[in-house]
Amino acid sequence: MQLLFETTIDGGRYIDWLLSGLRWTVLLWVGGAVIATVFGVVVGCGRTAQSATFRILARTYVQVFRNVPLLVQAFLWYFVIPEILPTPIGNAIKQMPAIWGSFLPALVAVGLYTGARVAEQVRAGIQSLPKGQREAAFALGLSSFNTYACILVPQALRTMAPSLTSEALALLKNTSVAMTIGLMELSAQAQQMNEFTFRTFESFSYVTLVYFALSLLVYGCAELVIRGVAISHRRAGPKSTPENA
Repeated sequence: MQLLFETTIDGGRYIDWLLSGLRWTVLLWVGGAVIATVFGVVVGCGRTAQSATFRILARTYVQVFRNVPLLVQAFLWYFVIPEILPTPIGNAIKQMPAIWGSFLPALVAVGLYTGARVAEQVRAGIQSLPKGQREAAFALGLSSFNTYACILVPQALRTMAPSLTSEALALLKNTSVAMTIGLMELSAQAQQMNEFTFRTFESFSYVTLVYFALSLLVYGCAELVIRGVAISHRRAGPKSTPENA
């Protein structure tokens, strides 16, 4: 613990660096989770839509963002996209403060990448439901939007809750990719602490413990959600037979 309270070159303490990295990691994780949820649900529904156009567009999104490595996507959003956008927009992005200029590309990269993975979870969840669910909704006169929003997606999300926990934990770990484009999140702060102190074991041990604590927190919250949305099954009583009638 001694390293955390030693003075840094900027007059602060190393624990301040760690807390700063924690703040950006959590912010990136929360923002990425929101983007992944929105795109995942929309694209997952598109993968099971009756319209061939929606299915093709959704499948294209999944194939592109799921199969291109996350690190490459982060580089594309940071280095390439500002160059191919219209000049005023590209210049505005380049002139952003350094921390936000790194945060926003990282946010888009991890959000869209995880969204493609969530979309496949949503697709599998919807396809696992009985076909009668959709047919009954149409028989009642519900539109396609209301069928997905009120019947199919809520049921699918309840069955998907355990697998989405794994995606949430993977998203937390994937935030470390942001260090490659200059965002000073937890992993980058550990690297910086190591470069200034040459105390590799201590620097990365503290960050490892923080990641572990965050993972336990995410897992614990997910377990509460899973229990809250779990479908309860009543235990059937003994059947009546001529012998016990």
